[in-house]
Amino acid sequence: MDNNDVLRRIRYAFDFSDPKVVDLFASGGREVTREQVLTWLKREDEPSYVALPDRDLATFLNGLINDKRGKKEGPQPEPERRLTNNLIFKKLKIALNLSSEEVLAILALGDFNLGKSELSAFFRKEGHKHYRECKDQILRNFIKGVQVKFRATK
Repeated sequence: MDNNDVLRRIRYAFDFSDPKVVDLFASGGREVTREQVLTWLKREDEPSYVALPDRDLATFLNGLINDKRGKKEGPQPEPERRLTNNLIFKKLKIALNLSSEEVLAILALGDFNLGKSELSAFFRKEGHKHYRECKDQILRNFIKGVQVKFRATK
């Protein structure tokens, strides 16, 4: 999944307004304007589309963690320069403070079933013998499950 699609889906899943998205970037340590956010929310075929860099999406996700769990004391984590689906998945799991069972339940809401050992492979360090790359379909279904769970509760 491209970064713009991830941002669009997360924004929709939590029903965030444009000012809220701007606030989340600020919470992660990056000042952005509403106009920048709107260009990132556009689809690739729209004229003023701008690709969202990995570092900026990482900043947004760090801001989401700060928003959902509270800012931790001391210096804020440095946003990653390169994001993978595994890192995005991990940051969403942290932001929502989910256990493995809760992640599996959310995936089931997104019409995707996975075993606990398969899930733990996504959160291992790259290079570990049981590490597994998170494919777009899994991340997409997880965000869809988050949408079902969190938009329905509003």
